[in-house]
Amino acid sequence: MLNAPLSPAFENGASGAPIALRSPDKVEVELKLLAPAGSLGQLREAPAIARYACNAGVTRRLDAVYYDTPDRALFNHGLSLRVRRSGKHYVQTLKRCPLHGQPFLRQEWEAVVNSAMPDLAALPAVEIGAPMEGLAPDTLEPIFTTKVRRRVQRLELPGALIEAAFDEGMIEAGTRREPLTEIELEVKAGDTSAIYDLGAQLLEIAPLRIGTLSKADRGYALAFDMELEATKAKPPDITPESTVDDVIATILGSCQHHVLANQAVAMHARNPEGVHQMRVALRRLRTACSLLHHEVGVPTLQTLAAEAKWLAQMLGAARDWDVFIGDTLDGPAQARPSDVDFDALRRIAEPHRTADYAVLQEAVAQPRYNRFHLSLSSWIACRGWRNELGSKPLAVMMEPAPALARRVLARSHRKVLKRGAHFAQLPPEARHKLRIALKQLRYAAEFYQRLYTNETAVKRFISCLARLQDALGHDNDATMTQPLLATLACDSVTPELQRTIGSVIGWQARDRIVVHKTLRKHWRRFRAMPAFWPD
Repeated sequence: MLNAPLSPAFENGASGAPIALRSPDKVEVELKLLAPAGSLGQLREAPAIARYACNAGVTRRLDAVYYDTPDRALFNHGLSLRVRRSGKHYVQTLKRCPLHGQPFLRQEWEAVVNSAMPDLAALPAVEIGAPMEGLAPDTLEPIFTTKVRRRVQRLELPGALIEAAFDEGMIEAGTRREPLTEIELEVKAGDTSAIYDLGAQLLEIAPLRIGTLSKADRGYALAFDMELEATKAKPPDITPESTVDDVIATILGSCQHHVLANQAVAMHARNPEGVHQMRVALRRLRTACSLLHHEVGVPTLQTLAAEAKWLAQMLGAARDWDVFIGDTLDGPAQARPSDVDFDALRRIAEPHRTADYAVLQEAVAQPRYNRFHLSLSSWIACRGWRNELGSKPLAVMMEPAPALARRVLARSHRKVLKRGAHFAQLPPEARHKLRIALKQLRYAAEFYQRLYTNETAVKRFISCLARLQDALGHDNDATMTQPLLATLACDSVTPELQRTIGSVIGWQARDRIVVHKTLRKHWRRFRAMPAFWPD
């Protein structure tokens, strides 16, 4: 495990986030693990549970009704509202999750109520914000229900008190039903890294998977047959008051949240943007690890980067087919002659896409993938990099974030200019290296952009970077498409298919000529773009 004890001298609270992150009710740190049907009995008897159990456990029947407005105002603001019945008692819970870009952190407000109907007066509407202020109780209606048999045990680990809930039951929305079998580990007190370490031990007993969708998410999807939406990266919450220690935790946590937020979308294979965003998240994580390793020299950052690279490779083939079936064929198809059948080419490509999505889904279900996330979460929570500084003084962790950002951005910018020297004469391999350097500079600019008050200058710089990066990407499209066309040519050698393949090759050759005419213009604009960070 990537684990280390939390240094009291640097303690910032259970989540590893600054102490200011609090709610008047509570912030819960919860890990959800999806279990195979019929495995909960074995998991309840796991040595890790038996070793730390404070009691024999309590079994309860929990029935909950989830409420929202007809236009799903709560859901659209990242909130879920339920009233749960346990015996004769009713408890109302409003949750907002995830919190501050941290995938396992949730803000929660609870109150005992008199019936299965919500009592909005018991909620601090002003503190919660939109849409709770002014929300009329009579606008709420039941959306779906959950019926769960839960066994709860308190576990006393070294340095942490954890509640383990083993849930088995059903989500119901009208006539639709979906079974659930999962474990929820919640930190009640102490070091939050303990739940990730415990999760890793349970992973040895059964093929568990990290659950990224709450019961509310699954209920809404069931009730409205909603297609899961991909999530784009948001700038990490780094401020001038942040230290290097804060920056490492914040950037790594933000990148991990970006990966996990798109996990379920990628697994469902209905929205190609899910795999795309998951790969972007992994590139951002690899870039973060590389840039931070250069600054602090922590070996674990290299290990994390290697694991992120492995996963990106598992996703790569599915993404290539998504791009081919969609973007690559769209251009020539819109201008196609009547004797060229691009739809037939799509149909022949679809089985390859399906097969590579199966590889992706298998990779995400593997213990290696889930152990990677548990180890990363544990390392972030206990800030394990402090124990790997070697000869560097721990005081380097207290350096202000702006000083770190200035060095990182200036170094990345110099690297791009060096890679792009004699731009017009660069061979394909050198242009590929330039694309990688541009991506690293772009991600670095996005990581630190909240440190700078001139938002216009920052956005203009990132936008210029993106245009140059996209142009170089278009220049590389034909190279990426060639092996896919070769695979399809082996499936069928009909003259019609060969004609269509030839049309694609011709169209991309035309595109390459058009892009080449604009590449040097984009490069000149980038070179002339002033840096937004101070010298």
